[in-house]
Amino acid sequence: MRQVTRAGDPVDVAGDFPEVGQAAPALTLTNTDMADVTLADFAGQRKVLNIIPSVDTPTCALSTRTFNKLASQMANTVVLVVSADLPFAAKRFCGAEGLDNVETLSTFRHPEFHRTWGVALCSGVMKGLCARAVVVLDERDRVIHSQLVGEIKHEPDYQAALESLA
Repeated sequence: MRQVTRAGDPVDVAGDFPEVGQAAPALTLTNTDMADVTLADFAGQRKVLNIIPSVDTPTCALSTRTFNKLASQMANTVVLVVSADLPFAAKRFCGAEGLDNVETLSTFRHPEFHRTWGVALCSGVMKGLCARAVVVLDERDRVIHSQLVGEIKHEPDYQAALESLA
């Protein structure tokens, strides 16, 4: 089991976090149209998974805005913002913020994502949500960058994620 921190307090994270060079684990998540999607729905595209606890927290909102801005600079790349937020809430947030370069996906029907992707927060006040992480996949769904952010309140390393796509 890995650990991250939240405001300096240790938080246990369960599951196997994807490492560079591995094939991406399978996933099924729910989009804002309430349809279930898999990696096959984005076949042939590079994927940036911005995995967050909730768009209703300041750092998560900031990372979603930042990846929305960066997405316009990335050829053949889709940015997937993954959280336990209900699709309605994620759609409302992106609509209010004018964010149309990211696709929000929810784990609410598919909590197995948390452990399968190694981001299951299993202690502390955020237990049941996803840890903050960024995983970048190539067109064949191989991991080319992965970062489990050590402090939940910190932003991910955007530059490292972008450099993996160069």
